Amino acid sequence: MTKTAVLFICTGNICRSPTAHALLLHKARLAGIPVDVDSAAISDEERGNPPDPRSIAEARRRGIEMPAHRARQVRASDFERFDRIVGMTAHHCAALRRLAPAGTAHKLHLLTDFSKDDEGDVPDPWYGGQQAFMEAFDLIDRGVDGLLAKLRAEAGTR
Repeated sequence: MTKTAVLFICTGNICRSPTAHALLLHKARLAGIPVDVDSAAISDEERGNPPDPRSIAEARRRGIEMPAHRARQVRASDFERFDRIVGMTAHHCAALRRLAPAGTAHKLHLLTDFSKDDEGDVPDPWYGGQQAFMEAFDLIDRGVDGLLAKLRAEAGTR
């Protein structure tokens, strides 16, 4: 089975995208689906910072460990390295389309496009309380489940 490389993108790479990263790693491991996962930011404002403690706490509360991670900004080489680049919002996807080298735009996706129950953006929980982190986690979890189902289906056709 070929390993699929997935990059999750959010604004600062400390809340939503590291959560998606951790969830996909965890769920793919349980499902026996080989993946290479990372996350990055559109902005460089949080570069070098670890995931937000509230994101870590919500993941732990649900039995998910965040991988060791430091925020980084998306770079040109990511468009070649990753098979799928998944934004948390339409704004992230628009920014990625502007950065994408020719021939790589097909790799760009909005996370909620993988969810049968959700549409639109995964809101930034940064300005909210723990409830906002819980709600963001739920949206990300459903999107990751949909993405994993797609990867499983694609692996079956290879």
